[in-house]
Amino acid sequence: MDSLISQNTNDDGAEPIAATEERSEDVTLKPIYFVSGLGADERIFQWLRYDGYRPIHIRWVEPERGESIEDYAKRLCLQIEDENPFVVGLSFGGMIAVEIAKQIETEKVVLLSSVKNKAEVPFYFKLFRALPIHRVVPFKSLLWAFYWLAYWLFAPEGTDQKKLLKTVLIETDPHFLKWALHKVVVWRNEEVPENLVHIHGKSDRIFPFRFVNPDFTVDNSGHLMVMNRAEDISNLLEKLISA
Repeated sequence: MDSLISQNTNDDGAEPIAATEERSEDVTLKPIYFVSGLGADERIFQWLRYDGYRPIHIRWVEPERGESIEDYAKRLCLQIEDENPFVVGLSFGGMIAVEIAKQIETEKVVLLSSVKNKAEVPFYFKLFRALPIHRVVPFKSLLWAFYWLAYWLFAPEGTDQKKLLKTVLIETDPHFLKWALHKVVVWRNEEVPENLVHIHGKSDRIFPFRFVNPDFTVDNSGHLMVMNRAEDISNLLEKLISA
């Protein structure tokens, strides 16, 4: 393990929803697909430098009733227009990126603040399988009411990052949140893509470092290292993309 610091279709049958793409004067740049964290969107990546590539942000869609994470990832694949794509997934988006890579050929999959198989999901998440209180407790309301708890869990730094986190809490669809939380709890994946690279913060409180086995680590960084350690993540992504 290296140390970074030390070293779809719509329900009404309409056309598939398109991923969002950052403006770039050079459309010949390599396209990199980003999957954001639970309930977030491309704003979560705004602190990154997009040097030498063209970011394309996959958009969340509303889950269908009883939909599996595998089928949901299959629908998100409709937003990928390039063959053998390079996919970056953050947090829950990393789990989705793994499921995407199990369905289509990918050049590389990079996980940020995420887990790659069921063994890395903390045991206390798994306890909810037997006692599924996450399906009835309004977690979004609790986090919004006790915003200090959200700040502790996600560890944003500075006014702008805290403001964005608060906005995400307000805007996240509670039905999507409940569905996604349940998919984390019941995720039983054992298949890890060979081309996967896992980057993790040593102070992550959502997926604690002691439960994961990453390829690169970021010192003094929590779950939102993509925001508050953006320069380090940008440098590493640049190396991985050009490798």
